Amino acid sequence: MRRAKLSRRTIGLIVALAVACTAAACSRSDEPPVVTGAGTAGDAGPSAEVIGTLPDGTTVERFTLRNATGMEVTVATLGAAIHSIRTPDRSGALGDVVLGFETLDQWVANPPYFGVIVGRYANRIAGGRFTLDGTTYTLATNDGPNHLHGGTRGFDKVVWQAEPLPTAGGQAVRFSYVSPDGEEGYPGTLTVNVTYTLTDDNELRLDYEAATDAPTVVNLSNHAYFNLAGDGTVLDHELQIDADRYTPVDATLIPTGELAPVEGTPFDFRSPTPIGARIDADHEQIAIGGGYDHNFVLNGTAGDLRTVVRVYEPTSGRTLEVDTTEPGLQFYSGNFGSPIEGRGGRTYPRHAGFCLETQHFPDSPNQPSFPSTVLRPGETFTSTTVFRFGVRP
Repeated sequence: MRRAKLSRRTIGLIVALAVACTAAACSRSDEPPVVTGAGTAGDAGPSAEVIGTLPDGTTVERFTLRNATGMEVTVATLGAAIHSIRTPDRSGALGDVVLGFETLDQWVANPPYFGVIVGRYANRIAGGRFTLDGTTYTLATNDGPNHLHGGTRGFDKVVWQAEPLPTAGGQAVRFSYVSPDGEEGYPGTLTVNVTYTLTDDNELRLDYEAATDAPTVVNLSNHAYFNLAGDGTVLDHELQIDADRYTPVDATLIPTGELAPVEGTPFDFRSPTPIGARIDADHEQIAIGGGYDHNFVLNGTAGDLRTVVRVYEPTSGRTLEVDTTEPGLQFYSGNFGSPIEGRGGRTYPRHAGFCLETQHFPDSPNQPSFPSTVLRPGETFTSTTVFRFGVRP
């Protein structure tokens, strides 16, 4: 996590409206979506549409970003979520390469966290507790005994304020949210920006920025599920992760504190390997996760933007590279306990998608040997992740 002195731009961040959303059904307008921008390649910004309203009357908007090559990305204000990424295969045909839902009701519930920004703390905190500067804070426990992805009402459950941004060689939207002091048990008022930029090089860039008025902990990530084939399972996708070590976990998926070598284990993805090649291996950590659900300790210097992941899907020819400034990556192989009803009438089976969650390590607030996630007043949290799409002949 890189920190800098608080800038005037950070102080002037747009204050976002925090909106609670319950499991009650959300309503869609009977009218067609309200389109507020043309959104073609070369325009000043993306197009926008209202996709429905929450029970309290708050509207949810979705923005479509397009680039000069025809690639399209849609992102929405609920959870600052990626709803779709349409990118060409080797024949030039566009296809959606992320999992998603059809209705707003489904996006509100969203138990697998499809596409959303997770925070304040992505991943798990043991026992829903941590101590900072001598004070112990108690958080919501929403994953057995542990705290997961910011709690019951994390950043995935709030409506963010959106601002389309003009940018050279692409289109961008900035989402902003102010998390009040005490939300889900966290100290300090945290002001957050997440900017999605689609470039003409078929890159989707995510820039994160946060500032606080009191000492707190921060770990932000996006929870998109990728399937470069657009259908079926991801077991034939060839995955390469630039990591010599990973963090083994206990039975509740909390890191033990060990940084274990990947060599000689099913976690060695230093060379391109099909995701399904060792997913059923007789290995304690595979059994605990029901597949892969582990943090990898990325090689290179945290804070430097470097390429850490490469993926290839042989049927479509699509490729994905991931650059990040983060020290860790949660690789999750979509170990669904039961099929999930997705968009377009599809039913997503087990291993229908995989997540590449760039992050600081899980449970860092309770593990002093891990890179720190503490953010203090006068500092700015910054993080960048780039998803780069391409094809092989």
